[in-house]
Amino acid sequence: MKQAVLLAAVLALFAGVAQAQQFPTRPVTLVVPWPAGGSTDIGMRALASATEKHLGQSIMIENKPGAGGTIGPANMAATARPDGYTVAQLPITVFRMPFIQKTSFDPTRDFTYVIHITGYTFGIVVKADAPWKTFRDLIDYARANPGKINYGTPGAGTSLHITMEQIAKQQGIKWTHVPFKGVSESMNALLGGHIDVVSDSTGWAGAVDGGQARLLVTWGAGRTRNWPDVPNLKESGIDMVSNSPFGIGGPRGMDPAVVKVLHDAFKKGMEEQSYKDSMAKLDQEAFYLDTAAYHAYAMQQVEEQRQLVEELGLRQR
Repeated sequence: MKQAVLLAAVLALFAGVAQAQQFPTRPVTLVVPWPAGGSTDIGMRALASATEKHLGQSIMIENKPGAGGTIGPANMAATARPDGYTVAQLPITVFRMPFIQKTSFDPTRDFTYVIHITGYTFGIVVKADAPWKTFRDLIDYARANPGKINYGTPGAGTSLHITMEQIAKQQGIKWTHVPFKGVSESMNALLGGHIDVVSDSTGWAGAVDGGQARLLVTWGAGRTRNWPDVPNLKESGIDMVSNSPFGIGGPRGMDPAVVKVLHDAFKKGMEEQSYKDSMAKLDQEAFYLDTAAYHAYAMQQVEEQRQLVEELGLRQR
């Protein structure tokens, strides 16, 4: 009996090795949980293109926006086979949303963490003809007019929403959150005069560079490469940094050998000049973590996001 069990284990091991050696034999789908045309979509498409030659197969982008970037990963976790042919961008909201509302996934057990990639450059923009020339002007106005400022983000529970509420709490102000599916929607609303402020990643760059919008502040540890004249939060009197780092993961139970194939291909894709050029245009810095380090980081983030949600009182009863 013991010999039969041992034989079965050995055969399973060899089957797994054989699968990894053959993988991939068809295109891989990369789920992007944000609308097409936004900064995440642009960056993920650039990475997919740079990675394909190292993977030996094409990488197909599938946009599944909604619920602050969690619908795509949740759907993958629930329906995709753990064979490596479906992976997703995992925004930080994946770690946060289960503490805000009931979700169908648990970030501690329902994902295989493959590789950590980068973080965003975030900023706050207003229309070019808005009366606020600086972020401090906006804060002062919001303090004098509670609830009157309407700001748009990519959704409730996103880092943009969370950070705007952290700022409000720290500065003793109240403003009104208006969630959108992505920066294209929110910028259209801003330029159309329907909201006052957009808080998002660099999808606003075209409007800022084209003179339709004004960038008041960015949220990184230092000033940005592309907008060096714009101060960050710390320079504006707010001791805060927010860049919402993210990576790529698959459903739970993936073969470690298949994970390694994907990790190695994406890592080489990150080193391609074409991808680096795209990241420079988006003003995003590399934040690479290998599979083991990414898993450890994810578990750390779960606890940090739990504490943050409780601190801001965002749990929906």
